[in-house]
Amino acid sequence: MVRDRSRRCDAVRPLLPWLRWGGTGLAAGAAVASVLAATSSGLAAYYARMIVIPNRRREDLPILAVAGAAGERRVVLPATAETTVPGRYALYVGGGASRALIGEILSLDGSTVTRAVTGGDEAALAAATRGWWSGDIIADPGELGLAHTDVQIGTSAGLAPAWRIDPDDPAGSAAATWVIGVHGRGARRSETLRGAAVMHRLGYTMLAISYRNDGEAPRADGGRYGLGGTEWRDVDAAVDFALDHGADRVVLLGYSMGGAVALQTVDQSSRADRIAALVLDAPVVDWTDVLGYQARLNRVPDSIGRFSQLLISHPAGRAVTGLAAPVDLKSMDWVSRAGQLHTPTLIIHSVDDDFVPAGPSEELARRNPEFVRFVRFERARHTKEWNVDPVRWEETVAAWLPSALRDW
Repeated sequence: MVRDRSRRCDAVRPLLPWLRWGGTGLAAGAAVASVLAATSSGLAAYYARMIVIPNRRREDLPILAVAGAAGERRVVLPATAETTVPGRYALYVGGGASRALIGEILSLDGSTVTRAVTGGDEAALAAATRGWWSGDIIADPGELGLAHTDVQIGTSAGLAPAWRIDPDDPAGSAAATWVIGVHGRGARRSETLRGAAVMHRLGYTMLAISYRNDGEAPRADGGRYGLGGTEWRDVDAAVDFALDHGADRVVLLGYSMGGAVALQTVDQSSRADRIAALVLDAPVVDWTDVLGYQARLNRVPDSIGRFSQLLISHPAGRAVTGLAAPVDLKSMDWVSRAGQLHTPTLIIHSVDDDFVPAGPSEELARRNPEFVRFVRFERARHTKEWNVDPVRWEETVAAWLPSALRDW
């Protein structure tokens, strides 16, 4: 243990001159000593690794009771900020092996909520005592009645599986528009299927893709997230796949961190001129803001949170984080870079998002009204705007996207 602490101190020593990074750094003297003490004890290092290491979902929601016959089943859960929001959701149990579909609120007594079970593996739900709550309710395109093909995208990390969903009229002019679904942190490609039905109705071809380190695509970069700084290469490969298979133009549909990945793709890709529009749901448009918010939410001392960001973004921090390369957080601050975004962008974001605050999304649109439109949702938690109001979500996309593409 003493040896490990020594290594951590050696790793962070080159960072000391950078403690005033970003103009909001720490004061010298006692503050530096405090940060070093925290780092040597593993707090800053632990938080930095937590940010970049892909995490397994925890079954953190107790299932208090399951009652009723098949077709009339109901589940009793603790009343939380997530479980008391109207809409359609999934409750995953058995380590994610099974999924029950959850519908309307039947009763709410303050400490517990009773909701209808509308489908999925009801037997597994009845046998479970804990699970996790999710907005990812569509397991594959077949559940939407959409024919699809399993394809492999050749990326620099290896072959990444994807679903290709073709329109009913593959010869139609709209079919030359391909939508690439980019999921968020800790999620899988099924997350993007909530946007598949409206894209299908618009006549577009859709690719729901996986990318490095998400549990479906190959492992790369030390198994760490690049927060968009590495994952964009796999989206870029999907853009190439689309263009090689008949696409004239591409739309990126990004959720949460997938929004950050999409923004890095239009910024870095050599084929960015073929990316005609972005549709972003609860996107990360400024990682510094999100990480600061998450640190406060998790009661991480401000100094530790800032130093963790420095560990992620400085080359010397790689010994602590395990990153293959530092993450350039400043290049992912699209609020500051608002004038550099020239791709028509629709942002759908709930002001009640408890994970990625909507403020930076709204500010990006305010600073760049020519290219960015912000649509405000309420009540929905993170990336669950569609779950709360699928009609409004789809109508918003259907009204904006064809118009944006006409100007391309």
